[in-house]
Amino acid sequence: MFHGSWKTGLVNLPMHWGKAPHWLFSRMTKLVRNIITIIIEEHGTKTMLYRLADPFWFQAFGCVLGFDWHSSGVTTTVCGAIKQGLKGLEKNLNFYTAGGKGGASRKTPKEIIYWAEKSNLKVNTEKLIYSSRMCAKVDNAAIQDGYQLYHHNFFFFE
Repeated sequence: MFHGSWKTGLVNLPMHWGKAPHWLFSRMTKLVRNIITIIIEEHGTKTMLYRLADPFWFQAFGCVLGFDWHSSGVTTTVCGAIKQGLKGLEKNLNFYTAGGKGGASRKTPKEIIYWAEKSNLKVNTEKLIYSSRMCAKVDNAAIQDGYQLYHHNFFFFE
């Protein structure tokens, strides 16, 4: 369900190294917890997933959370804040995240299985894992930007 209009254009997001400052990331996780809880309670998990998939909404979300760097770091930082901020609320919100940055990205299949079993989800884990792997493969092989995949988050719900 797409509610906006398709936008075209070009944006330059320079690659930045390092981390968000601890004081900022700590604040981001608190904001994520509250904002996502409200969106899911008011509009449902499907709408939350659609919003995260919209690159314009996602960039704006990162800015609202306080990470207003206009660079590559917004994706890893916001996804990390989501995973950290929603800890303990996954089952209540019916919204799960797997994967992450670096070594955590390779744990995505195990985390999908973990959440499905822990929360007794009626989902086809094989299909979710396949979708995750295909997305990672496209990121790694089809996008010819000269970088290897180092970040992979997978959001899902029942």
